[in-house]
Amino acid sequence: MNNLPSLKDFGALRRKTVSVSEEALVRTRPLLADRPMPVLVEPSVPGMDLAAWAHSNRRQVDELLLAHRALLFRGFGVRTVDEFQGFVEASSDGERLEYRDRSSPRHEVGEQVYTSTDYPSDQRIFLHNEGTYWVTWPLKIYFCCLKAPERGGETPIADTCRIYQRVDPAVRQRFAERKVLYVRNYNDGFGLRWQNAFQTDDPAEVDRYCRDKGIETEWKGGDRLRTRQVRDAVAVNPRTGEPAWFNHATFFHVSTLDPQVRESLLAEFPEEDLPYNTYYGDGTPIEAEVLDDLRRLYQEETIVFPWQEGDVLMLDNMAVAHARQPYAGERLVVVGMAEPCSREESDAAARGLGLETVGSAR
Repeated sequence: MNNLPSLKDFGALRRKTVSVSEEALVRTRPLLADRPMPVLVEPSVPGMDLAAWAHSNRRQVDELLLAHRALLFRGFGVRTVDEFQGFVEASSDGERLEYRDRSSPRHEVGEQVYTSTDYPSDQRIFLHNEGTYWVTWPLKIYFCCLKAPERGGETPIADTCRIYQRVDPAVRQRFAERKVLYVRNYNDGFGLRWQNAFQTDDPAEVDRYCRDKGIETEWKGGDRLRTRQVRDAVAVNPRTGEPAWFNHATFFHVSTLDPQVRESLLAEFPEEDLPYNTYYGDGTPIEAEVLDDLRRLYQEETIVFPWQEGDVLMLDNMAVAHARQPYAGERLVVVGMAEPCSREESDAAARGLGLETVGSAR
């Protein structure tokens, strides 16, 4: 992107103090006094159209996102999927991403705009970056609150670049060398059906997709499917040069589930038939103490703030994980993803940092 700052400018961007100008069309400041993100972006005058402003001020949007990782646009009166979609288009380049190889139930409400999740309201969703187990993932992810719940329903965020720096170097090196194995089972009565996850009813199409993406398929009796895929635990953002703890190793591990859900699943299935689970890439178990420590780091980096209707949250998907809190009442948060990044781009950025293996201790 020609209108983005170069990597050498990134450090200066992150050191800048958020400023307020009376002549500016928007005001920016940290949302929370004790946390660096998200940065709140508000209109200086009422009635401002967010998509139109972003179209005319694209460089400012990109600079803010590079500098602060998470932006909360509030007070722009975004009320419809079309208005949200217009902002996504105005503030991103290239194609938007569709949800394929899904890990949670959701449905499309606009052109490549989806409900954030259709999980029951009483369930908590653990922190994760979107698409870490895909070979191509979004650099930008957007959320829009069209209906705020009566209570709860926040979308917590956490800085996964900070988490990377805080992971024990020996653990980081172990994951760099062994990587992460994701094992998923479909149509065992729990979790997504493979038809929903891969958006097709054709097993041959699933096989073609998985073969292209480096996913091993195993068809079992009763129209059931097991997949295995090995992915890196760390990725380097090609735009910022920053390594991030970028994986679903903790999210998908059975030990992260609510204890009642975990006990129910383990009573029903042997470990190899669980809806999903994670291992080191060589198939050996990830140590319980490692998972406990990773969950602790995610928790310590968690930032929580309440939604207001019309809010739009824009995240650097490689640097910021997101989650969902349980809630009461009706809630509608929609999501869009843009600007695909490939594993090859991330690996090239890692080599530029002198990391022989992505995730190597620095």
